[in-house]
This record gives sequence, structure tokens and C-alpha cells, in this order.
Amino acid sequence: MAEILERFPLFPLGLVLIPRELVPLHIFEERYKQMIGECLEQEKEFGIVWLSDDGLKDIGCSARIERVLERFEDGRLDILVEGSSPFRLLKRIDDLPYPAGDVQPLADDPDDPDDARAIEAARKRYADLVAEVTDERPSDETLAQLDAYGMAATLDVGLAAKQMLLELRTEHARLEQLDALFGEALGRIRHAERAAERAQGNGSVQG
Repeated sequence: MAEILERFPLFPLGLVLIPRELVPLHIFEERYKQMIGECLEQEKEFGIVWLSDDGLKDIGCSARIERVLERFEDGRLDILVEGSSPFRLLKRIDDLPYPAGDVQPLADDPDDPDDARAIEAARKRYADLVAEVTDERPSDETLAQLDAYGMAATLDVGLAAKQMLLELRTEHARLEQLDALFGEALGRIRHAERAAERAQGNGSVQG
């Protein structure tokens, strides 16, 4: 059984962090200023957990503070964090000045199926989507360095979809999920482009 991290600092937020994703955070509440201050002083991570409309999720992602972007006179901070690894929240701890809990880091299942075909398909769809949005296709070298989390971290993926990626315990499953998401996004973009072209051509869009 994986090690349990006791009294792990937690930051419930209206966002989902995934491994390798970079996210800026503005720290202004006193309890979180204290929490981040301790993490900086002790060079330790904290956890971000999605506080959704349905409540606090029990699968979150640890966050490493990459750097302090700005310090304000009143103690507020702008920081940049990077997602580290998924964890399961086992028990909430209420006797600290800030939210905390006992958490268990989550590893992938050892029987992950061969994902060579899945990663090739997801990377191709990812490259198609990036090219559609930016008019610049990622190089083969860039694509070769990206796993499922790496691809999702660079795109505007919906919160529920990111949470699902965080909860999936095989890379193969994450790649299949992304392939489907990228395909849907490409379809929406291309449909919108065709509609815009028809509108420019005759002043109306035919359904």
C-alpha cells in the first residue's frame, strides 16, 4: 500500500490541477498565506482539490511551488505552481489554521495495456487541434515528449474532463479519453468555421 501523507496542506479551489500543468495562483486569505508561507519555508508541496458544485472531490493533485511571482506589502502572494501527482483524500484534518488532510498518493495500475497505438492517435489528434487553433503544428520532437497529462496541460480542457483524467489509473485510458475529447473539439471548431464561411458567402447560414 502506498505511503499515507498525514496532515497534508490542502487548497480547495474551483479548478482542477493535473500533473505537469502550470497554474498561477493569487494567495490573499490569511489561512492560505500561512499555508503557502510554510510550504515555501519547508520546501514542501500542498494539494489542490476541486471544490465543484457537487462538493469537494476526493481525488486531487499535489502542487509544487515553482516560483513566487510577486509579494505584496500586506502579505498577499502571486505564485506559479506545477501539478505533481494525483492523490486520494482519505480524511480531512480540522485542527490546523488551514485546510489539511491525510492523503494517499495514487500510482497507475501495473497492468496498463500497451499504449503505443493509443499515444500515436492522441498525439496526432492533439497536433491537428493545435494546428487548427494556432495555425502552427507542433514538431515531432515536441509531440514525442508529451504524455496524456502533458497534452491536456497545454489546452483548455473542461474541469470535469480534467478531473476524469486525474481519476483514471492507466495511461492507456487517459489517452483514449483525450483522443475522444480532441476529436469532439476539432469537430466543433470545423463546424463553426464552415458556418462562418457560409455566412460570409451569402449572408445567412443554411441549417
